[in-house]
Amino acid sequence: MADWRYDYASMGFYTFDCLGWPFSTVPEGGGTVLLDEIAMAVSGAAGVAAIAAAKMGLNTLAVGGVGNDLMGDWVLDRIAGFGVDISTLQRIEGSRTSSSIVLTRQDGSRPALHMKGATGDFFVEPSDFDKVTDARVFHLGGVGLMDRMDGAPNAALMKHAKARGCVTTVDVFAGSPADLPDIDAVLPYTDYFMPSIEEAQALSGLEAIEDCVKFFLDRGANACVFTLGEGGAHYGDAQGTSFSIPAFDIDVKCTCGCGDAFDAGYAVALCRDFDPETAVRFAQATSALNATGLGSQAGVRSFEHTWEFMQKTPTKRRLAAAE
Repeated sequence: MADWRYDYASMGFYTFDCLGWPFSTVPEGGGTVLLDEIAMAVSGAAGVAAIAAAKMGLNTLAVGGVGNDLMGDWVLDRIAGFGVDISTLQRIEGSRTSSSIVLTRQDGSRPALHMKGATGDFFVEPSDFDKVTDARVFHLGGVGLMDRMDGAPNAALMKHAKARGCVTTVDVFAGSPADLPDIDAVLPYTDYFMPSIEEAQALSGLEAIEDCVKFFLDRGANACVFTLGEGGAHYGDAQGTSFSIPAFDIDVKCTCGCGDAFDAGYAVALCRDFDPETAVRFAQATSALNATGLGSQAGVRSFEHTWEFMQKTPTKRRLAAAE
């Protein structure tokens, strides 16, 4: 087994979030609506995963970019505060930190306003490939938002990661088949492709879960792990293993970052050599805990807490149909 410097390297989408809860309506004109809670969080497909993984004990490297602004100051300080190595989180002159204003409704849904910022500006030079892939699990989070890295650069980096023996996971920010070329570039080097079912359907143009799985396996992925919201999660791989896991029965506060927390839980499971079904259940537990707090990874505390939650919390009866 390789002697890795890190358990987990999480590259891609890092964003500053300001969240308000509970949101019900936009006031007319210059009116005001009172909220019960306002919070700040580091979010994004790579940011949530990095922090949640670190909380659960993984030695984690953050790879991406922030701007030279106050939000960038806060994001760097916040991530480092969880023990994440930020030496490869670039500070980009002339760029602004990717940022969102997130208004969370009582039911946990969250309309957002987003500024892309430095996620589209950072670039990993080939001379740094060894450094950023010095991890047992290498995660690419936010394909479709990394303007300078999407396509051939990400493909070269993922090929490098696979060649040196990393386990690779990929999550996306995708809304239509127009985003598919960026996904196609990395799928041949992807062990676990981990979008939401909505993203998988938007990319493939297909509806049924199993059809979506086959679509991405045929394009090079070794396995698909789809998050299904309240329907749970679905796993399917090139070796023929296929199963669904129900969601946990919780009171949802905020769904911001749930899929990204799922990615972190799955990375923890990979580093602990869990079997696929236990891995998906643990990832589901991480996602569910994320939803119990306001702001990404707010409800995630530790590996032990997540494991206990997984063992003791009932699941919903409804499973998403795989037909």
